[in-house]
Amino acid sequence: MNSRDYKTWSTVNDSLSKLHKYIRQYFITFTGILIVGISCSFQPQAPAESERLKSVKLFAENVIASGSDRWSGQSTPLLADGINIHTGEPVEWVFEGEHFIIHNLANQQNLFRTLTGLSNLTGDEQFRNAATKAISYHFNYLRSDCGLLRWGGHQIIDMNTLEPIGHFDANCHEFKNNFPFYDLMWEVDSEATVEFLRAFWNAHIFDWSRLDMNRHGQYGLAMGNLWDNEFIQPEPFFEGDGLTFINAGSDLIYAGGILYYLNRESEALDWAKLLAKQFVRARHPETGLGVYQYSKPVRRQNPPEEGPLEGRLTWSSYGDRAENQFGKDFPGMAREGWALFHGGIYTLPKLIQFELSERLGEKGKEFLDWSVEGMKSYARHAYDPANNHFKPMWADGTDLSGYKFPRTGYYGKEGRVLEPFTANEQFLFSFTRAYRLSRDEIIWETVRSMFRGLGLGDPGVQPGTDTRLNLQTDNSNPYALFALLEVSRAVDNPVFLELAEVIGDNILKRSFHKGYFLPDTNHINANFNAIEPLALLSLEAALMGNPELIPVYSGGRGYIHGRFDGKGRTYDAQAIWSKTE
Repeated sequence: MNSRDYKTWSTVNDSLSKLHKYIRQYFITFTGILIVGISCSFQPQAPAESERLKSVKLFAENVIASGSDRWSGQSTPLLADGINIHTGEPVEWVFEGEHFIIHNLANQQNLFRTLTGLSNLTGDEQFRNAATKAISYHFNYLRSDCGLLRWGGHQIIDMNTLEPIGHFDANCHEFKNNFPFYDLMWEVDSEATVEFLRAFWNAHIFDWSRLDMNRHGQYGLAMGNLWDNEFIQPEPFFEGDGLTFINAGSDLIYAGGILYYLNRESEALDWAKLLAKQFVRARHPETGLGVYQYSKPVRRQNPPEEGPLEGRLTWSSYGDRAENQFGKDFPGMAREGWALFHGGIYTLPKLIQFELSERLGEKGKEFLDWSVEGMKSYARHAYDPANNHFKPMWADGTDLSGYKFPRTGYYGKEGRVLEPFTANEQFLFSFTRAYRLSRDEIIWETVRSMFRGLGLGDPGVQPGTDTRLNLQTDNSNPYALFALLEVSRAVDNPVFLELAEVIGDNILKRSFHKGYFLPDTNHINANFNAIEPLALLSLEAALMGNPELIPVYSGGRGYIHGRFDGKGRTYDAQAIWSKTE
């Protein structure tokens, strides 16, 4: 066969092959359509989406539609923090007659968890994209040269001008139990995320040798020695320039742990553990209780011996504020670190250490051990199971129930009486997560008492056995739902998911109005960072058997703190989100 004949044969053969291929594809396609049509007529339809999932989808669609930038003239991907559900106008911060449309990325981290989880559940990427584009815009156009973002307690972006605004208060970087969604930030820009995490530590640690730190961090600081600093173990309650609050410290601990988790910076984890251990070392040596902080502010001015301690007299320049207000009644014990008047150190700060322990495995075990040890001490000394409340106390175990304040000061007005307070759903959430990770019997006993005290029924003397849960409860608290999901993961009994569904439906009835989640029908401003939709998505994923599809909620929140016209120095919770008709 010559080359000409070969080409002719080859051409004909190719044509026949293509014809055969077309006939075969046509036959397969026709047969497939026939089979699919027949099978569809006999197979049941896929289950319809629950009302809970539909509501969260509608909420997310409404947030994107109503909250997207239409004010700056530049159509940025930024979202407002919330809107008035009646007027559709964005919420504003008002200071000295100026109105600023609020965009605070730190106030949207749970929203971003919701949007990401919704995309994971539905396959619709528009929701996650809304979050990633907003983060990307911040990284590219709004972050400080030092690597810090313009967000947190004292910084907002005015969506009219896209300028950072902070002069309404301290004009600095502040985190207190914010716990950003670092995984998504890493997905958007890993280099910028690492730069932020390092800058966060760099700006908030005043003295590395003692880990004297503060909730306020200065913008524009050059990067220091960071992990190469030397640490000299100080005695608890040393006098320092910072205020070593546990809510600020918890964000630093989380940032250090996440920097190791994402970027394998072992030194960051080492410093995170040193910081966490500072709070542990300052616990009362006999009871194991405390602490809110592990240092005390340097006294630069002496407060008056008598009379009210108001205004500037509550500033830290006057030294330890608990000592100033209560020192005469409780000499040697009255200190800010040992004041357990509300028990908040056993809720959100513990949740974040539980998350780190779970993510880091053996390398994070200390976070779990320290947290469970502290919670057991608190249950032993402060919890009253018969009444499901905690007693206000000093860390030595002194019961302050009924104690009347002798003078006005940082903690309240003269005559205020301390009373026991309910072990509410936030406590239940932290204790159930503690149980899931530790399986500790004392923790379970406390969980069981809290269940009964909150009207949720009896989860069993032994977890999940002989349960008598209240499936008629009207509880609609998202923390209760998160708690039920924790127990459901720990205990092999489907009744906990049943109760979780009841609470989820109650949340929907109470909270979902006009396409948004609000505390109730009387509230007029919808906070896009509400945790109810995240709780409902977590329930949906658990019912599907895929809880890992929803980003973990570990107690993070958003807030703005500063001067607001007509309100004085206040929080957005009071000035904006509490507004009712």
